[in-house]
Amino acid sequence: MTDFHVIPDLLCVIPVENHSASDIRKILSQHPEIKFVSLAAVDLMGNDTDEKIPISDFKENIEDYLEGKAVQTDGSSVVLPGIATLNDGKVDLIPDPDVIWYIDYNQEHIDQATGLPVGTLRIPSFLKHNDDAVCSRSVLKKSAQYFEAKIKDVFKNNPELCEEFGFEPDDLDTITLITATELEFWVNSPDEIISTEQLTISQELKESYWKRTKGVVRTALEQVIMVLEQYGFNPEMGHKEVGGVKASLNSSGEFHFIMEQLEVDWKYSDALQGADYELIARILIKEIFRLHGLDVSFDAKPLAGVAGSGEHTHVNAVAYLKNGKKINLFAPEDMKKDYLSKIGWGCLFGIMRHYDIVNSFVSATTDAFERLTPGFEAPTHCVASIGMDVLTPSRNRSVLLGVVRSENNKYATRFELRAPNPHTNTYLCLAAIYQAMLDGLDYALASGKDSKQLEEEFIKPYGTPSDYLEQNKLYRCEEDIFEDMTSEERDRLFGKPAANVFYSISAIKDSEDADTILCKGDVFSKMILDSYYMAMLARWEMELLEKIIPANLSTIRSFVRKDDGNAYDSKLWDEIDSLKTKLAKDTDSQECIFTSIKKAIEAKDWEETSRHQLEMKQTMKTLKEKYKIYCDNQV
Repeated sequence: MTDFHVIPDLLCVIPVENHSASDIRKILSQHPEIKFVSLAAVDLMGNDTDEKIPISDFKENIEDYLEGKAVQTDGSSVVLPGIATLNDGKVDLIPDPDVIWYIDYNQEHIDQATGLPVGTLRIPSFLKHNDDAVCSRSVLKKSAQYFEAKIKDVFKNNPELCEEFGFEPDDLDTITLITATELEFWVNSPDEIISTEQLTISQELKESYWKRTKGVVRTALEQVIMVLEQYGFNPEMGHKEVGGVKASLNSSGEFHFIMEQLEVDWKYSDALQGADYELIARILIKEIFRLHGLDVSFDAKPLAGVAGSGEHTHVNAVAYLKNGKKINLFAPEDMKKDYLSKIGWGCLFGIMRHYDIVNSFVSATTDAFERLTPGFEAPTHCVASIGMDVLTPSRNRSVLLGVVRSENNKYATRFELRAPNPHTNTYLCLAAIYQAMLDGLDYALASGKDSKQLEEEFIKPYGTPSDYLEQNKLYRCEEDIFEDMTSEERDRLFGKPAANVFYSISAIKDSEDADTILCKGDVFSKMILDSYYMAMLARWEMELLEKIIPANLSTIRSFVRKDDGNAYDSKLWDEIDSLKTKLAKDTDSQECIFTSIKKAIEAKDWEETSRHQLEMKQTMKTLKEKYKIYCDNQV
């Protein structure tokens, strides 16, 4: 374990205004502790690239780097199936000069000349294949540019909208998409085991939520906030989340048996910079806690039966006028009269009408679906909360999307999407959200309806026809959908959600709707969508074969008989043994579920694979419940 200390004078970022070749050379010459450069592109699975290029080479060839001539890789190093193939695998790494560059320091490698940690200049970059931009960052950049161009056209062609916001079309300067994410994660001492039962009890008693942090967790969390400040994140807070147990104090005065859930938030920025911030934050958080001997998990559901980690994603759009004034385009003229502006309603319509498409990028792992279950403050169904009334802001934590408002602050008006998790590809997720928003906005403008009429359409009762929204679906609910409704009622009112990865990503496969919405403005392309689908399908397949089935098999083998042979225990054990066989053991009369999954995958029968996966999940749940009852009965 290495002592970690925040060093106040470290150079942490090179801002956009200093990205000329002369400025970069000057800055690097003044900071000899920066020994390497790395071009950080993000593939379609959300993986970021990292290399160690000597800084001397970079300084000598800065112009070539800035023009994208210096660094190439092959397709085997990035996830771009169907694009970077074995016979055409060359991929170019192109630095992005329009976002902040940052320095990644190795606290375990001290530069002898300066006494400072050795640094790597990490430059957010794009991936190009045969001159086509094919990475997650490029998709989001194109989406933001397309959104700005479309909104500018909207104001130019609909001057009455400008009147609603109090400006003339010629006053408009830029449109910026604003985003922020709330990053949740678990930290634990890696060599110590804490039972799920302890965590569940602690969660039910609310022993952790927003409580005081202690010991090494407190130190690491404080250092994370301080370092994020150094990197220009403008962090708002860090706090304990709902999950965790009280750590134990040993004779040396140190805490051990650490298992806690934390959250770190920072302020808003434009879309691409915001997604970059999240990537940087995960690296910094993981490294700082590791240097204190703690493991960090960004999994959506690292532990079954306790709270998973979400990453609530906030979006809105802001117009900047030539006089410097900024206007929240989601906020209505009168906050005490209307929930949203006409633009806000249109964007909300688009997200909710096309969430099945957006969800292909939100929930694309089995881990994500493990989190999205009733009882853990995670959304399961596509429904929104706008507030009990226009003066009572939304506080409903059981819905997919909340309209966040404050009658005293127009700038606070935004959408909070609650389904993403820390492993959601934020770049593609945001791009899909923005494309869906534009589709809804097109409808709102073409409909000729004002804000009140759009509100009436959005809050329509179930079964009421709509020109844009589905008839047999409810889009607004202010009730707790878990406490006040059965699962059957939720499915009927809000639509049955995708049950696993295959059903989620199928929404973009061979879907005219998906192609029409996502590919507008050349934001996504059919090539990108096909490649993403192949990547997520392959990962799902590998998760099942190499992770989920082996983990379940290990659990099954740990369930051993331990009773004294009384009739009650024997009956219970027979039921347990039968479930174990159903899951994992082939017999003359029965093929087990694990074998059925493997055969379905081999046959590429994804419907059958899905059916057996869901059967496996439910059978494992029943098995664990019965085995707990069985064990609790042993004395």
